[in-house]
Amino acid sequence: MKTRNFWLDRVDELWRQKNIIWLSGVRRIGKTSLSKQLKDAEYFNCDLPSVQRRLCDPEFFFRQYEVGAKIILDEIHRIEDPSLVLKIAADEFPGHFVIATGSSTLHATKKFRDTLTDRKRTLKLPPVLWSECLRDFGVRELDRRLLHGGFPELLLVDSLAPDFFEDWMDSFYARDIQELFGVRNRSGFLSLLRLLCMRSGGFLDVADLAKETGLSRPTVMSHLDAMEIAHAVVRLPPYHGGGHREIVRRPRIYAFDTGLIAHVRGWESIRDTDRGVLWENLVLDELRASLPARTIHYWRDKSQREVDFVIEHGRGNVDAVEAKIQVESFDGRSLAVFRDSYPRGNNYLVSPFVADPYDIPIRGYQVRVCRPRDLFR
Repeated sequence: MKTRNFWLDRVDELWRQKNIIWLSGVRRIGKTSLSKQLKDAEYFNCDLPSVQRRLCDPEFFFRQYEVGAKIILDEIHRIEDPSLVLKIAADEFPGHFVIATGSSTLHATKKFRDTLTDRKRTLKLPPVLWSECLRDFGVRELDRRLLHGGFPELLLVDSLAPDFFEDWMDSFYARDIQELFGVRNRSGFLSLLRLLCMRSGGFLDVADLAKETGLSRPTVMSHLDAMEIAHAVVRLPPYHGGGHREIVRRPRIYAFDTGLIAHVRGWESIRDTDRGVLWENLVLDELRASLPARTIHYWRDKSQREVDFVIEHGRGNVDAVEAKIQVESFDGRSLAVFRDSYPRGNNYLVSPFVADPYDIPIRGYQVRVCRPRDLFR
């Protein structure tokens, strides 16, 4: 088991703000393993009837532990009234530190009658970050991370495991989507998920998705909402400031894991033409790990000039982030057009193979060249 230092630090940081953390992420992404790496923490698997019985009286349960105790409630939605358990922990036992895990956002779990507004902090666990590959997992081959994906158990094996992804999709549908959202059309839902993997990194076109899958437009929209709540896809909105030639409505859609994308596309190796869009996935993961999701956009105009990611800081201050495998392939033309309209902010060129950050001038603008872990430092 590899130590997830970045995320352990984040847990400590969030516990300094609130004593309840909702840890979410897709199935088998490593939530349980991360929780068990917390030093001196008491772990409880809420799938077990014995644990469910113990939590029937939350007050008695928490009184057994001294102030400062760390308590992990894994798959807490399996118990009868999870919101009551966490509400009592937050209000009556503020000296206890609790992590509750689930596969989706808290409000999607039907048993949560109270979403614990202002009583908790939320932590979304993505696939293994590229910075984690280099620092904690000992994986330095980019193609390995792109092809195997970011499920910890797959990243550490030498051979591809196509059966894993097929089993994962079945489990994702049965235990997350069908159970939480009541979706009954398994084949239609999984067809849509596969199609989104095929088109990951492109524009979201609901009408075309409906046509290709045979689903109605409202059904496609409903399934998309369920996938996003369950962390399987990310919709990235366009950034715009009123320019008449900017894209203002069409989001980009990203499937959550490069390994799943490669599996659905039938790739057994990574070609030069495949790396670019998959590298965008990894950079997006790094951005979402450090920034509020609402601040992350892309930018594009009707002349097809675009900036991969735009980070909104408010009051017209926006950072531009370009994800490129090779630094020398970046010409900066789109960046210059973007900066003509939005001159305030920093510029970043993010590449996997940069040892130390450095600055270069590109078309009259200063651009910081760095790996993802050095963004905003």
